[in-house]
Amino acid sequence: MKTYLILNIRKNNILMRTKKHWLMVVFLMATLAACKSDYLEKYPLSGPSDDSFFTNQDELLLAVNGLYRYANYAPLDNMPLNLLTDNGSDIGWDRNNSALQSIGKGNHDSNNGFALSVWTEGYKVIAKCNFILDNIDKVKDKTTATIFNRSRAEARFMRAYTYHYLIDNFGDVPLVTKTLSLEEMNIPKNPKNEVVDFILKELTEAAIDLPVTYTGADVGRASRGAALAIKARTALYNQRWAVAAEAAKAVMDLNVYNLHSNFGTLFSYAGQNSTEIIWAFQYLKASRTKTHSTPNNLVSRNGLGFTNKVPSQSLVDAYLCTDGLNIDKSPLFDPATPYKNRDPRLTFTIAVPGSIYFNYQFETHRDSVKCWNYNTNPATRVDNQDALNAFATFTGYCWKKYVDLDDRLDRTNSELNIIQIRFAEILLIYAEAKNELQQLDQSAYDAINRVRTRPSVNMPAITSGKSQAEFRSLVRKERLYELAMEGFRLSDLRRWRIAEKAMTGNFYGRVQRGLVAAAPQIDENGLADYTNVPNRADMRVVEVRTFNKDRDYLWPIPFIETVTNPNLKPNPNY
Repeated sequence: MKTYLILNIRKNNILMRTKKHWLMVVFLMATLAACKSDYLEKYPLSGPSDDSFFTNQDELLLAVNGLYRYANYAPLDNMPLNLLTDNGSDIGWDRNNSALQSIGKGNHDSNNGFALSVWTEGYKVIAKCNFILDNIDKVKDKTTATIFNRSRAEARFMRAYTYHYLIDNFGDVPLVTKTLSLEEMNIPKNPKNEVVDFILKELTEAAIDLPVTYTGADVGRASRGAALAIKARTALYNQRWAVAAEAAKAVMDLNVYNLHSNFGTLFSYAGQNSTEIIWAFQYLKASRTKTHSTPNNLVSRNGLGFTNKVPSQSLVDAYLCTDGLNIDKSPLFDPATPYKNRDPRLTFTIAVPGSIYFNYQFETHRDSVKCWNYNTNPATRVDNQDALNAFATFTGYCWKKYVDLDDRLDRTNSELNIIQIRFAEILLIYAEAKNELQQLDQSAYDAINRVRTRPSVNMPAITSGKSQAEFRSLVRKERLYELAMEGFRLSDLRRWRIAEKAMTGNFYGRVQRGLVAAAPQIDENGLADYTNVPNRADMRVVEVRTFNKDRDYLWPIPFIETVTNPNLKPNPNY
């Protein structure tokens, strides 16, 4: 008696090791009940069995809907995966002495809890997708062709989406495409390129049966654009340049997406219905469907947040001046007023000293012991916790994306949707892939310039005539300015093979009682070098990092998995 309930609650990672325990329980139950007539022929009262599931369209939709919930897991602090990983890169930091911080610092091992969570939760989603795909034909004649084909495509999309995260972080992984029997548990890893081929094929075929748009209660489901977008991203991450350019162009040619005019509101409740959003995780507080704690982790101490995920000084310094030049080259940059004349995305993405953040004067100079509270009318002077509190931002800055005043009174239960794919990424994928193909035509310039010149950003357009190396530098930096705090940075550092440079040495915060005296040198990838900054010694060293180029380009296969499955080999040097 193998029930669907058992399938639903077991810890079914790749080995589905605890399934063994459940099978033992089932065996014992069967043995003890052997004396009772027809016991084993009865379906369980607590839920449908494999034999009866699916029996109708409602059960199919219930199972598919569950995939979205399980894919939206929170490895740390009740925040979705993509909002966490930048805080284990060169542009962000996690204060919690967590497993994510260990990855950023480079002192993690194969028992790292963050990597284990991504692995385990990912394979749970894959197991659920496989269960649906293994059983979906039972309901083929009990639902419409449209719902049947869409549901199958959604399961294939979610499985491919999950695999694209797994191979990006772990490299070679077991490719599991069906529910495994006990005898099939101990399977080895498949080569990464083989899994890439699988992902691209699945998404190509799934896109055919997915609608271009949804309305009403179906908003938030995987669309054709979402499938093509993850296809483009996966291809880009794996140097399949032609596939990446073709898939990105296919998304563009759907003519349903456009850039949100106000970059600053895109990541707020006001931007949730933007045509820039291709796919987002949905949250709903009223029905207690799901919420997240992102504001509580990002908001300043004055705003009663924990400020445990913070951006780096190097990210602040990477943003261009409004003339399109790096701060070490632009005559517009003044170290005495470092946040003026800068790419507007700097202050849309990061709360900088001297700004208003969560209705408080935001000032992290350690001598600024009082600040203005604009939540009162008139404004009042209050103790400045962003300077006085021992756990105030260690870098002197806070993240602003996904921080909305509407969550002020309930920061741990935000229902602000979290974007997984948006149109700006597609434009940048297209521009990068075209350049790597040595097809640097006007369409590539148009794609990157659409991102740079959107209303509210209005950065200078890139003029034609660039070399491949020059355009490569421009698009890499553009991804940093545009996508910071959205979960792309570790992937970019890995695939560009610059992580050992970006993630080795001091992780800096601001000068605690002053400002950086001169601009650092900014290289072709947007990385800052503070060697020649006169008061570098006054900058706060938040932590000292190492990155082992022979190990850390991949996360460790969790130790418990390699011990349980002798055919699953550890990643190199773990």
